[in-house]
Amino acid sequence: MEYSIDIFDKNPERLALILAQNCRRRRLDQGMSRRSLAETTGIPEPTIERFETKGKISLESFLKLVVEFGWFDEMSAIMGKSKFSTGEQLETINKNRSRQKGR
Repeated sequence: MEYSIDIFDKNPERLALILAQNCRRRRLDQGMSRRSLAETTGIPEPTIERFETKGKISLESFLKLVVEFGWFDEMSAIMGKSKFSTGEQLETINKNRSRQKGR
C-alpha cells in the first residue's frame, strides 16, 4: 500500500500512515526485521507492527524510532521553527510569549 504526501491534506490519520510507511521503508532499507528493531529500541514487536499497519503508536515509542533512524536533528529543526502566515498570528505569538501554565 503506497501513501503519498499531499501538502494540502491535513488528515492526522493519513499523516500517521505516511510516517509509518517511511519508518517501515527505513527499517527494510537497513535490513532490519521487526524483531531486531524491537530489540534495538525496546519497543514491543506488536507495537511496531501496529504502527506499520495502522499508524498507531505512542509519542514515546515514535521518538525512539526517530532516534534509531537518525531523524532527531530534522525533527528538532521542524518543531523548533515558529510558523505563522499572517501579521495577526505573529502578534498573537508575541503576546503569548510570557504566558504561563495555560493562563
